[in-house]
Amino acid sequence: MSPDKNPQTMKPLTAADKLGIYLPATPEEFRNSPVTRAQLEELRTNPPEWLTELRKNGPFPRDVVARRLGISNSGLARNDISDALTAAEIDALLADPPAWLVRERENLLEVRKEAERVKEKEAARRAASNRPAKNRFGEGK
Repeated sequence: MSPDKNPQTMKPLTAADKLGIYLPATPEEFRNSPVTRAQLEELRTNPPEWLTELRKNGPFPRDVVARRLGISNSGLARNDISDALTAAEIDALLADPPAWLVRERENLLEVRKEAERVKEKEAARRAASNRPAKNRFGEGK
């Protein structure tokens, strides 16, 4: 790209998503100005203290909360967890998991097992369809 062109920018929400941080917890100057790709890369390679602190202690966005708890985003919604949680709050839930958390973790495990079963079944079906067809005498065509 030539230096006289404007660099491509993204909204702060997009940049926060790419960094895995909760936008309302970021400094005001980050929330109120577009972020260039170069700035995003600089934040990734040389994070300022506020970014390091957010990544370490939160508050974390929903997808990070769900991943740390070992449940789905839907599991958070089903149990009315709509706020961002800090590392301490997540650790407290993991240390003494409520019934809903245990249930949601089991649910996610079952969903993943079912997805794997379907994937294996589909792979077997594809492998079977790649075999040569047989005629009525059981011989390959």
